[in-house]
Amino acid sequence: MTAQDVLRQNGSVNGNEDLRQQLIGTWKLVSYRVEEKESGSFIHAMGPSPRGRVVFTQDGWVAFNLEGSHRHPAECDEDRARLMRTLVAYIGRYRVEGDQWITQVETAWAPEWVGTEQRRTVAVSGVHADVTTPWREMPNWAEGRLSRSLIRFRRADCEE
Repeated sequence: MTAQDVLRQNGSVNGNEDLRQQLIGTWKLVSYRVEEKESGSFIHAMGPSPRGRVVFTQDGWVAFNLEGSHRHPAECDEDRARLMRTLVAYIGRYRVEGDQWITQVETAWAPEWVGTEQRRTVAVSGVHADVTTPWREMPNWAEGRLSRSLIRFRRADCEE
């Protein structure tokens, strides 16, 4: 029996494929909350009404673009810098392992993410997907403190 056969018997390969198939398509951002690890408090990094999409393709690509609330065109460099604090965007190849999707980042709003793997835990229930990031230092909020994002998406082709 091969290792692949053992995994398939245990449901790992089929479970990965089931979740991958559930993710394929376009998802609309519903909510974005950020929890600080040290204090346990939530910060309003993306404001009360963020917007965005994540798109998973059949051939293994993911494009992730999320924007904070109340973004306005920049009039100066200071405005442009402020806008970067309310943006999360990256593209790369993804794979599914257990209850996580892992993206090998090829382009990103934050250059330090390029070439890294970004791991997200996801639970799909009906038309919603709830996503939790690992604890990490984000380049655009929480000033070097550990935080994690709790994100909810809805299938873009489904009304709430």
